[in-house]
Amino acid sequence: QVQLVESGGGPVQAGGSLRLSCAASGSPSRTYAMGWFRQAPGKEDRFVAAIRWNGERTHVADTVKGRFTISRYNAKNTVYLQMNSLKPEDTGVYFCVAGRNYSMVAEATTWDGLDAWGQGTLVTVYS
Repeated sequence: QVQLVESGGGPVQAGGSLRLSCAASGSPSRTYAMGWFRQAPGKEDRFVAAIRWNGERTHVADTVKGRFTISRYNAKNTVYLQMNSLKPEDTGVYFCVAGRNYSMVAEATTWDGLDAWGQGTLVTVYS
């Protein structure tokens, strides 16, 4: 079973940047596709980004395209979400997720049904 632990959240001024990290453990975490979801206050979770197990394919939501980048470093079992030009509407709890294949994560509309998700890390963007 895969376990995921996120870090890197916090308050940031609009226009600023943050990098979220997700440390994965358990077998076979290195072969899983990974991704990020966001849940804004009082709203449902939303897909943010996904990355194939070998990093060769990625997908990000239209709302963050050109601003967010997902990457992974399998030697450290870690996935990153680089967030630039942050906006107040990016505020929310960011959850790291894992799935047995890329399509499972990239096409998910909710993390419910994926193989694993973390506890989340809060990002607050203030204007």
